[in-house]
Amino acid sequence: MMNQIHDFFNLINQYLWGWPMIILLLGTHLFLTIILRFPQRKIFKAIRLSFKKDNSEGDVSQFGALATSLAATIGTGNIVGVAIAISLGGPGAVLWCWLTGVFGIATKYGEGLLAVKYRQKTSDGTMLGGPMYALDKGLNMKWLAVLFSIFTVLASFGIGCTIQSNSIAVLLHDSYKIPTFVTAIILTTFTAAVIFFGVKGIANFCKTMVPFMAIFYILGCLSLLVMNWTYVDDAFILIIQSAFNPTAAGSGFIGASVMMAARMGISRGLFSNESGMGSAPIIAAAAKTKNPVRQALVSSTGTFWDTVVVCALTGIVLVTSIIAYPDIDHSSGAKLTNVAFSKLPFFGKHILSIGIFTFAFSTILGWSYYGERALEYLGGKRTIPFYRFAWVIAVFAGAVLNLSLLWSFADSMNALMAIPNLISLILLSGVLVRETRKYLWKGNLEEYHQD
Repeated sequence: MMNQIHDFFNLINQYLWGWPMIILLLGTHLFLTIILRFPQRKIFKAIRLSFKKDNSEGDVSQFGALATSLAATIGTGNIVGVAIAISLGGPGAVLWCWLTGVFGIATKYGEGLLAVKYRQKTSDGTMLGGPMYALDKGLNMKWLAVLFSIFTVLASFGIGCTIQSNSIAVLLHDSYKIPTFVTAIILTTFTAAVIFFGVKGIANFCKTMVPFMAIFYILGCLSLLVMNWTYVDDAFILIIQSAFNPTAAGSGFIGASVMMAARMGISRGLFSNESGMGSAPIIAAAAKTKNPVRQALVSSTGTFWDTVVVCALTGIVLVTSIIAYPDIDHSSGAKLTNVAFSKLPFFGKHILSIGIFTFAFSTILGWSYYGERALEYLGGKRTIPFYRFAWVIAVFAGAVLNLSLLWSFADSMNALMAIPNLISLILLSGVLVRETRKYLWKGNLEEYHQD
């Protein structure tokens, strides 16, 4: 039965992640990059802005919203996901993943802008927003807003919950022989303790955890690159060549094709940075910000840090390891990652373990908020306690069950979320240009937004 379900989602993904989806996603990235005059140029300005305090109306600080967004995106997709892309699509998948991130900065900018532009304030002062509100209020397409919310709730239990807890449990069992049942209990307890404090509790935890975990992991990757320094140039050449000529990667990737490299790179890029998926703007809407463009700039830095930096480093580390150690097992993402990091004496296994644990746990917290807001749009605030209870149960189940098919399920839900969100970005592109012209191009970033 499980194999049949797995085969079903694999079949669905062949259509969802075919050329139409690749064209829609990359096409939206390129379209927004052009009409918004390459917002990637403002990335360093955006980084500086993310650390500035803003006492405007909202639930969390701009940095808190960014940290929560990064917590949800910097997960197993950055480590195991990139390795899976390489093992199935060849080294060329790294280039497609990276390009998805570079041009996805414009899309993440657009998502953040619309999230603040169309957010609404509840009776208790809470800010609610995201693609469902942009589709509903901006385009009067409530039916599509409902579909997006349904797909978000479903996706949250895949990409944001069970996959993450399963990754943690498997890792701790393989590395330290910790029983999965013990890991399940600890994860469930920690998750419940944080999410029942709501968005402020999640944001406060993420503001502390995200910088630590990112710096720790990046240092580990840089150490491996120093060890394999003589192969870095070869790795770049192999990545570029195999993106357009899979045979350049050698017989070990004989099953790869240009389509497979592109599909795996782009789908794992979306899994990693979520640009175009519509998840990050849900937390962006809660930020304290003077106007939509300020938060749009801050939101865009999430894709830069996640894919342009972290995923790129992971990909280069893994490809240099493949070149340096020709007999390395790259038949699966997990094996490739474990062997690559084990080459770093003593610290390698621990860096990988701590990296995956902290990344995956923070993703669980960030995605719990996304799912809550989507369900609240569908059924109101009364649904939140039930969702949190189901979430805690799913964390436990994910840790103790064999959930290999959930990677395929997650890919399907990611695509189904992305489609209505990309539609809103394209149809509201005129709004994006007007708001950007008003606040950014005319130098009015300190001006307060008025409806």
